[in-house]
Amino acid sequence: MVDGESVIMGPPNFAKGYIREKNKDERSMRGTRIFLVRHGATHWNLRHRFQGRTDVPLNQEGKNQARSLALTLKEEPLLAIYSSPLVRAVETARFIKEFHPSTPLFEEEGLTEMDLGEFDGMEAVYWSAHYPDFLQAWRSAPGRLKMPGGESLQEVQVRAIETLKRITRLYPSGSTLLLCSHNFVNRALLCEALGFSLDRFRDVQQDTATLNILYMQGQRLRAELVNDLSHLKKYKDIPMQA
Repeated sequence: MVDGESVIMGPPNFAKGYIREKNKDERSMRGTRIFLVRHGATHWNLRHRFQGRTDVPLNQEGKNQARSLALTLKEEPLLAIYSSPLVRAVETARFIKEFHPSTPLFEEEGLTEMDLGEFDGMEAVYWSAHYPDFLQAWRSAPGRLKMPGGESLQEVQVRAIETLKRITRLYPSGSTLLLCSHNFVNRALLCEALGFSLDRFRDVQQDTATLNILYMQGQRLRAELVNDLSHLKKYKDIPMQA
């Protein structure tokens, strides 16, 4: 579940960042480059409380993380920035936009976090204790499991891929775009890019303020960088401007 996955998941294969090996053909391919980022941390992340579509703002750590992302991307030729309309994502995107004042920022409903239904706002410890049957199903086959009153991972993936394709069709091949979204949306997109079943979504970690690089060429989505956090260490000692 959102921001409480340590309660129910084993260590993911891509927890510390992953760079896909590129062969000669891949290096010569041109497509739309997509920086896919997750929002910075909130107080609910610290409490392992499922955020879902609840509008929770960044805490100070999250603001520092968002600024680190902005600094690492400040020289990139971003043609457009798209963000989930939830405030924690919009705040993160605005930090990035500060270094790209002429780049438009659009709020995109298709990037909104998974609808967790009745689990939205629940703390992970309470959830795991009071919903043992659902927990077991979530552990064994999460891809098609629908949240009570909410979405399934499969539904999230369908809308996220459609959104990504719709956005990239607006720009010429070779463009660079930035998408700021959430844990489940990012994992769903990365499963598609890596050729993973959604039942393997736990193998693709998405820490707060993480950076992924995707390429879209035609109908093909591929991943070059997954869950990179090097910017957080690089810029952590640089104070934020007042």
